[in-house]
Amino acid sequence: MSLPSPLFFLTLLPLAAALFIMVGAPARLIARVASLGILAVAIKLVLTYDRAIGGFQFVTQMPVSDGLGLSLSFGADGLSLAMLLLSAIVTVSAVWVIPPIKTRENLFYACVLLISAGVIGAFSSMDVLFFYAFHEVALIPTFLLIGIWGSGDRQAAAWKATIYLGLGSFVLLLGIIGLYLAMPASQRTFDLQTIQALAKDGSLNPPHWVYWTLLLGFGTLISLFPFHSWAPQAYASAPTPASMLHAGVLKKFGLYGILRLIVPIFPHSILATRIPLGFGWSISYLDLFLVLIVGNLLYIGLVTIAQKRLDWTLGYSSVMHMGYIFLGIAAFNQLSLSGAAVLMVAHGLSIAALFALSGALRERTGTLDYAELGGLAKPMPLFGLLFGFATMASVGLPGFANFPGELMVFFGSFGTSADIVKSGLSAIQIVTIIAVWGVVISAVYMLRAYRNVFFGTMPERWARLPDLAPIPRYAVILLILVLLGIGFHPQLLLSYVTPNLLP
Repeated sequence: MSLPSPLFFLTLLPLAAALFIMVGAPARLIARVASLGILAVAIKLVLTYDRAIGGFQFVTQMPVSDGLGLSLSFGADGLSLAMLLLSAIVTVSAVWVIPPIKTRENLFYACVLLISAGVIGAFSSMDVLFFYAFHEVALIPTFLLIGIWGSGDRQAAAWKATIYLGLGSFVLLLGIIGLYLAMPASQRTFDLQTIQALAKDGSLNPPHWVYWTLLLGFGTLISLFPFHSWAPQAYASAPTPASMLHAGVLKKFGLYGILRLIVPIFPHSILATRIPLGFGWSISYLDLFLVLIVGNLLYIGLVTIAQKRLDWTLGYSSVMHMGYIFLGIAAFNQLSLSGAAVLMVAHGLSIAALFALSGALRERTGTLDYAELGGLAKPMPLFGLLFGFATMASVGLPGFANFPGELMVFFGSFGTSADIVKSGLSAIQIVTIIAVWGVVISAVYMLRAYRNVFFGTMPERWARLPDLAPIPRYAVILLILVLLGIGFHPQLLLSYVTPNLLP
């Protein structure tokens, strides 16, 4: 057994902090110190990663069952490090924006840190079964946070999310088992690198049902249309740090899983397989996938416009933006996949900032209903400025990280089949055009939200609302600064993620 790598300690840090808090240590102090420690370790890993060598580094393997090919193993390449840094940044912001907790404060902070531990463990795990298990560890405290400390109809939201995500996780587990059984009996393993090597040399040829089981499982966890309805209600009801961590980081587990398990293992030609519909008609798997993507982009986008509360608008917008990332994955080329990876990070940062600010607004006003708000830029100018930055990032304004991500997805997707289709537009090119209109839709609902909250007639009772306190202010500024840094110099992120996206 090799010596533990920094990744092992990075995963252990939030777990240990949660344990100390549960046995009576001062919750807020321990959580804040632990979050800064997580960020420091993540930054050190990013800075010491050797991009010239590439591949998985900081590897640790602790065998659990040689017969099953199961081990607790950690390692990270450029894509993993990008997701780990995202997890660390959002963890710091989520912990530091937590308002005073009136009941069960220690349990609340422990749950937040357990979510962080779960996502860090998942993104740094090189064993597929532990990759899955860490995600499940993060789901349990998410449900507790919604059910105990949530708002509105929190019990219904918690149960709905539990049922959807539980079923999605079960389907995903079936896909992982199917993938394991598809390997040659003498070579069966859960090690990610070995699985990818077997697929590359032709020793692993899983049946199509494994592909679709994995895609359906991951898709439900990501809120792929039509398996999305759990997400807006859960995010609207969840306490602020739970919304930030789940929408900003934990939801990226499914996208990361697709990039790790589906893209390098299964041939893209699977999507060309046609399903007979009768009467001489048929539809390809790709066309079916694109229909679902249009559901995320167009249908959910229009539903978002119709929302009358800020929290529901943000919840639906998070679902809608997954369509861009799915489109980049469906196009399956270096440019589109790079754009999808950049969008994963950019969306995580921007939606975390928006949920942090909406949570602070609900704390001050007790409502997020547009009909009861308005004109808040006057009593809360800094709040309005930061919300404006987060809004512009969400709609893909140039200068923020979302812009290069969307641009790469659009160019990569539209050029995907130019050599195949000699006349007319292919299905994926048509969906790309729809996706561009999706940017207009997202601008409509986000600018509408901004106008309803910060402009217009201000109810008299909001005249003395306090602006953002210093600590939450700096927590949100951290997210926005990273968005701007990647937006102005996307190569900072692309130099890590692009070499690790296609086998």
